[in-house]
Amino acid sequence: MKLKHFQTAAFVCLAAFASPALAQDHSTHEPMKHDAMKAQVGDQSPSSKAFVEANTKMHKDMAIEFTGNADKDFVRGMIAHHQGAIDMAKVELEYGKDAEIRKLAETIIAAQEGEIKDMKAWLEKNGG
Repeated sequence: MKLKHFQTAAFVCLAAFASPALAQDHSTHEPMKHDAMKAQVGDQSPSSKAFVEANTKMHKDMAIEFTGNADKDFVRGMIAHHQGAIDMAKVELEYGKDAEIRKLAETIIAAQEGEIKDMKAWLEKNGG
């Protein structure tokens, strides 16, 4: 029985150290407030910094005030999410070298821009 308790304790400790988000107090249910650029661990190259910046902006912009209208909330959140994909694809085009991935980035930009246009038109039409 002691082995089971040790394994459980080891898992809890490992999870807490491996994922600081698991150890955070989420009782306030407020949007995360942090500076990802300061908290960044790992590579500090220009491309990594650009990805962190794009990701931080996307998450900030996705922190919408929900209205209770699932359709509008979905569209408003997805506009920011799609813009984040565009911003990350642009980082790939600026710094990436692989032709196949660069082509994928171009495809993502075109598709996401079209979908953003459609979602903005839907919001306009539906009092968004």
